[in-house]
Amino acid sequence: MKNKYIFTFAIVALSFAGCTKLNEDLNGQVGSGAVSSNNVAGVLGATYAAMIGPYQAPWNWSALQEVTSDEIIVPTRAGDWDDNGAWRALHLHKWAPDHTRISDVFRDLNSISYVATSVLNANPNAVQAAQARFLRAFAQFSVLDGWGQVPYRDPGEGVTKPSRVRNAADEIAYLITELNAIIPDLPVGPANVANKNAARTLLMKIYLNKGAFLNRSTPTFDAADMAKVISLADEIGAGGYVLTPNYFDNFAPTNDKLSTENIFTAQNLGGVSGSDLDGQWKCTTHYNQDPSGYNGFSTLSNFYNKFEDTDKRRGGSYAEQTNVAGIRIGFLVGQQVNQNGVALKDRKGNPLAFTPEVSIIERDPNHLEVAGIRVIKYPIDYANAGSRKPDNDWVYFRYADVLLMKAEAQLRTSQPAAALTIVNSIRTVRGASILPSLTLDILLDERGRELYWESFRRQDLIRFGKFLTAWQEKPASEAKYLLFPIPDNQLGNPNLIQNPGY
Repeated sequence: MKNKYIFTFAIVALSFAGCTKLNEDLNGQVGSGAVSSNNVAGVLGATYAAMIGPYQAPWNWSALQEVTSDEIIVPTRAGDWDDNGAWRALHLHKWAPDHTRISDVFRDLNSISYVATSVLNANPNAVQAAQARFLRAFAQFSVLDGWGQVPYRDPGEGVTKPSRVRNAADEIAYLITELNAIIPDLPVGPANVANKNAARTLLMKIYLNKGAFLNRSTPTFDAADMAKVISLADEIGAGGYVLTPNYFDNFAPTNDKLSTENIFTAQNLGGVSGSDLDGQWKCTTHYNQDPSGYNGFSTLSNFYNKFEDTDKRRGGSYAEQTNVAGIRIGFLVGQQVNQNGVALKDRKGNPLAFTPEVSIIERDPNHLEVAGIRVIKYPIDYANAGSRKPDNDWVYFRYADVLLMKAEAQLRTSQPAAALTIVNSIRTVRGASILPSLTLDILLDERGRELYWESFRRQDLIRFGKFLTAWQEKPASEAKYLLFPIPDNQLGNPNLIQNPGY
């Protein structure tokens, strides 16, 4: 977003506060403040800008979806990545209502909703209003996913009283009605603005997850809801999307030009505007790689082993990255080299060879820096490395996900042959072998292979009934962890009820 949008967001946010104890007194809610008809474009831009913090990069919403799953572990490496146990708590399912990251994400997601609502106070035109309403729905879906209850205010509603809160059933009904209402006024594209197919994709996710949101311990799947998923997928498919031949081009610095499957993205302009998206590679690269990273996030060997050797999604060399600094795309395992093939070393002078073996707490000084397979999902934008504003557009929705959701709906309604055809069409493009049959467990694995590190894994594991099971470096967990706790600092709103078990 342009700087003026961020500036406008700051002004609007201040006007929402009205006092210094925003969380305690107003629970992060909004009033009309500085919003008027002559700055509606700026406030709409501020709503897009408000998406940056919680969604882009691996630290916030992505961390709540991925570090809590079997895809990412953030091992404590001696003094590195201890953070008072915050990362371990996510992976082990041991968080509490005072967990700072959970609190920050809850606040920031609700801020998107509230800033979007403010646009509707400013006499927007139909297209502007539809975009604001979509962004609000997008953020509220995440809050529903994470916490099961969603604070809200109507446009123009005062801020002297606590916000109202919708329960899961009411929020689902609201989102379905809201998205259907705005689709006619949303633009067809481009991908970097709220558009018709982005709304249809979000509707698919609502229908697919509806039974899980209403009963997380024992999800159900209504045939009528699954039929909606299938029909929406067909509507989206009419938009001409096809799977991108080079999988990682969907995430490249020029993915706005290279991808043929991205449906909804956040535009980043290299060196000009953007986000902490470079954290996507810095969270995982070693200090002695280029770019120098934070040597933290890793994947687990059991997840890595779900991929066949021929699967292009597993990674390999990538132009303008491997030839520049030696770093491959996808999964990094084994000896790491520079662009000239010279073997790199860790800070102790040992070979920099990433190992599948990783523990939640690494203690061996000769292993802790190399423990864990690393992942580079977004190709590194070396041209804008100095500015920390990479040109990669952040990807929210892709057509491959639409196809996999359709296949899941078919499989859940006794259409296994049709579902298998879809999954194998994806695997063929990705260089994986043809599957002879399809089960729910296999489909969950395929979603992992296709969508790893894209902020869907926790949601998928809950829907498939696998989130509480034991996996590497995590024992089986209690049912209360199917929801995040309402943060302590938000319970000043009497309409928010702490989730069971916390």
